[in-house]
Amino acid sequence: MERVRCDGSNICYSDQGKGEVIVLLHGFCGSAEYWEQIIPILSSDYRVIAPDLRGHGASEAPLGPYTIEQMADDVLGLLDTLEISECTMLGHSLGGYITLSFAQRYASRLKGFGLIHSTAYPDSEEARENRLKSVSRIQNEGITPFVDSFVPGIFAKATATASPQLLERAKEIGYKTPPQGAAGAALAMRERPDRRDVITATTLPVLLVAGEQDGLIPAERTFTSDKPNITQATISGAGHMSLFEAPERLAEVIREFTQATVSINSHS
Repeated sequence: MERVRCDGSNICYSDQGKGEVIVLLHGFCGSAEYWEQIIPILSSDYRVIAPDLRGHGASEAPLGPYTIEQMADDVLGLLDTLEISECTMLGHSLGGYITLSFAQRYASRLKGFGLIHSTAYPDSEEARENRLKSVSRIQNEGITPFVDSFVPGIFAKATATASPQLLERAKEIGYKTPPQGAAGAALAMRERPDRRDVITATTLPVLLVAGEQDGLIPAERTFTSDKPNITQATISGAGHMSLFEAPERLAEVIREFTQATVSINSHS
């Protein structure tokens, strides 16, 4: 992992491969390690950059609530530091919210973007209340009990039975999340606005990926538009974590989308 300073905060990142740039943004209580089965597949053809988002992994975890905009600006700072003018950006869950904020404000830096098990909808009132409960639990009990209760719900039930080692790996990664980072990111997600208009208004290629068994974000909350520039993909058998549950299939979907996006941009 390498390290840069963005907006007064240290951001760590993985940078592998050469060619067209794909930026992968992980989900809540994850890190660049969430992509450990995806990066080797994609980096044979592309330059793949995967940061630890603010408050996660080895990146700095400032105290206080974060905003999705702030986390997107960290990614912009990373791209500026690496002198990357354009990329394809794909975000998993929390990473998708950050990708939408980036696309809304810095579309000229993107060749295409996508949501992986994520949504352009804001939190419901119930979800907003649950974010506060999560923050309270993290602050009172620490990150380990929170991650232990959180991780089983993001995998398909069949995965938990057949491949418990995948859940254990996700927990291992989650335990490294600084408690104040998890709390700050939970509050950022709670306050994010409705960004469905970002998807309906953009002319950029958009990838929307849903898990057939996703109990957290069902497909109808991911597939908010079916315009011609939008590619929809459902990963069969996967819950909220196809990057663990079906990495080869997810990597194939990303590769096909990126190839098409590069082709579109080269002809425009």
